[in-house]
Amino acid sequence: MVPGVPVSIAAPAYAGIPITYPGGGDSVTLVRGYEDHGTRDAAVDWASLARLDGTIVSYASPDQIQRMVGHLMEHGRSPHDLAAIVSLGTLPTQTTFVGTLEDIASGAGHSPGDLQPAVLIIGRVVGLREHLQWFDARPLFGKRILVTRPRDQAAELIERLEAMGAQAIEAPMIRILEPDDDGPLEAAVRRAVSFDLIAFTSGHAVDAFMTRLLAVAHDVRELKGVKLCAVGPATAERLARYGLKVDIVAAEFRAESLSRAMSSHGEIRGMRVLLPRADIGREVVAEELRRQGADVTEVIAYRTVVEDLDREGGPDVYHMLLERRIDVVTFTSASAVRNFVNALGAEEAVDLLRPTVVASIGPVTAEAATQSQIETTIMPAQYTVAGARGRHRGILP
Repeated sequence: MVPGVPVSIAAPAYAGIPITYPGGGDSVTLVRGYEDHGTRDAAVDWASLARLDGTIVSYASPDQIQRMVGHLMEHGRSPHDLAAIVSLGTLPTQTTFVGTLEDIASGAGHSPGDLQPAVLIIGRVVGLREHLQWFDARPLFGKRILVTRPRDQAAELIERLEAMGAQAIEAPMIRILEPDDDGPLEAAVRRAVSFDLIAFTSGHAVDAFMTRLLAVAHDVRELKGVKLCAVGPATAERLARYGLKVDIVAAEFRAESLSRAMSSHGEIRGMRVLLPRADIGREVVAEELRRQGADVTEVIAYRTVVEDLDREGGPDVYHMLLERRIDVVTFTSASAVRNFVNALGAEEAVDLLRPTVVASIGPVTAEAATQSQIETTIMPAQYTVAGARGRHRGILP
């Protein structure tokens, strides 16, 4: 809502129909429609209105729209004149019907029993939609996508989805909190310079470590001489926000990937490695590095807490999936998958997600889905939010 911008102006613009345009006629007439909720027709001179060479616009109920069109044709307006009906204008659920006055008079443009008011546009300007359509031409327009990422990190994904026309439905499955005991993390931070390498496996780990470092040392130069390893480009980007250059970037959070990336920069045996991680992090990575001779120190940098899928004020995810009102479910971590399955029930989750597109951010997340008998249909080549734009049945570009 923007005060001063009426729906009769905004909705046509979002449908790619300017109500004035060179060659579109010399007049624009706004006809009262919905103000009295459809109890009576507008008291206008239909004969004179039918003769005007220009655009007619009205925000009205389906019944009012049909009656208006009928009056205009009865008083001489050609049944072949172009017209459009824009419903739910400016929303992700916007629909636009383009046809003739005759089509609209017969009920086209509205579903049976539809009481939703819409904007009627009559005139040559309707033909411009073919060239100026933009809002509902975006690649994800009208798709409803469930975002299970933690609320404090979901903004980037939601912004990207909405920019591409999707309706993002927030249902975070985990919440990030400080560790119950932050003593080990602070101790590791205080002796950070004693490590040869610090391996960050997520943006959360970066934020937790750097927040503590800056609180204790007040200066990123405390990391002088320490190599920094990031799992994935998104984690590397998070370190860059603190002005830190990453020495090693591993493609994914797997033991073999991390050790391969580290070994390409020197001998792992004898290397002193600090691994800040989640309380439910995968210990297999540390075990593999130890097997190769590294001296690994693990510290809990943050906790992940399960969010309630049925919390008050949140979307009714169960019924939305049951009624096929969600097109894509996105998972950006293995814990989000597990919590989602636990919240719905293992068998229920499989049944509800079977007809739905499931997007996993990377192989570890996809593996967690597979373990729960859930098939991943979209996985980006780069394991980041920005890269999560694979193709599947026309759902994503």
